Amino acid sequence: MNTYTISFFGHRVIYRSEDIEKRLEILIESIVKSKEYIEFLVGRDGDFDILVSSVICRITKKLSYGNAAHVLVLPYMKAEYNNNNEDFLKYYDEVEICESSCYSHYKSAIQIRNRNMVDRSDLVVCYVERQKGGAYSTMAYAVRQGIKVINIADELFTNKSII
Repeated sequence: MNTYTISFFGHRVIYRSEDIEKRLEILIESIVKSKEYIEFLVGRDGDFDILVSSVICRITKKLSYGNAAHVLVLPYMKAEYNNNNEDFLKYYDEVEICESSCYSHYKSAIQIRNRNMVDRSDLVVCYVERQKGGAYSTMAYAVRQGIKVINIADELFTNKSII
């Protein structure tokens, strides 16, 4: 089975959530319909991450293709997960603790986890409006690694530019 892996990154705070959600729906539905099996790698560190996970759950349930895994990748063991792991496993198909970042200083752990996710990916989908911060740094890393990047903040984004 061919697995197509996508990771998602975006700013912690977003303001155009309805527009972003529509763009994500177009993208995710197109990918689910066109790939044999998809592994969606997500974090849980801000507005964009939460929005992405919501769209993934909604689209995969709507299409019910059964060809996707929604994977939460944590940079280290978080109390929120440790205290509620059963609830997390009802929402996500899998929860991983990134081995590369779990013993790092907490200030660098998220960036280490993000790079690990990029290294596993065929596609990076991001929402980056500013040329600074962790999301921008991760997007730039993906470009340097030769990974295809779709920035849905791009005003030129269309459903024809997906894959």
